[in-house]
Amino acid sequence: MVTTTRAAGHLTAEQLERFEHDGHLVIEGLYTPEDVALLNETFAEVHRNGPVKGYFNPVPEAKANGDPLKMYPRIMHPHRFNEVARRYLLDPRLEPILTDLFGEEPLATQSMLYFKPPTGRGQALHQDNFYLNVEPGTCIAAWLALDVVDRDNGGLEVVPGTHKMDLFCPEEADASVSFTREYVPPPPGLTPVPVDMQPGDMLFFNGTLVHGSGPNTTTDRFRRSFICHYIGRSAERMSEWYRPILTFTGDEVVIDANEGGGPCGTEAAGPH
Repeated sequence: MVTTTRAAGHLTAEQLERFEHDGHLVIEGLYTPEDVALLNETFAEVHRNGPVKGYFNPVPEAKANGDPLKMYPRIMHPHRFNEVARRYLLDPRLEPILTDLFGEEPLATQSMLYFKPPTGRGQALHQDNFYLNVEPGTCIAAWLALDVVDRDNGGLEVVPGTHKMDLFCPEEADASVSFTREYVPPPPGLTPVPVDMQPGDMLFFNGTLVHGSGPNTTTDRFRRSFICHYIGRSAERMSEWYRPILTFTGDEVVIDANEGGGPCGTEAAGPH
């Protein structure tokens, strides 16, 4: 894992080189404890308020059949109904970093909140652009740790080198350890690398980079994370599920919908 200290504005040449070489970059302490507390309380309040049609559908424990992810499912696109989430999706601290990584103006397409409750399943190794289907180019994720992230509570793993490869057609994941159905085995000679993080650290990674996480094996620790996806201004097409596409000033940008199923013929089934 490559880490670096907090960036002030634009990235250094060394940081850009590391991202190009490994497909990912951790910036430690990019967000303050106050930022982390605000986001955690914001999403705790969303959970207390119950379902949000089309974006969040938790169920009571009595109906969860022992699956904690049914009580604490991920929140899809919270920026579409929550002002705090929208503010962090379009946070001006991210714009110069993403501009450097894309080499052009970044556009915002998606936000997600993962609670990753105790004993919850993980997400099998996958590639984000399999779902976003951005052409030309790819997406970049900004993955913010809201708790301590380690091996015990289902921390992320990445497979450096895959960011320079094409999209892989996935196999079926093991449903006992992954809540998603797609699984991309590491290519021969490449190995998953753990990414342990502290609250406020942010991981940026290329949309072709294979990554995923195992189950949260703890009984008392969440592994909350706020994840946003961005594309470069030169992108001409992407999946229809990720709209409206926004500039960092909040203006909407319209590009063509990528209506096909991608190279595997299955990518149009739904959002990531």
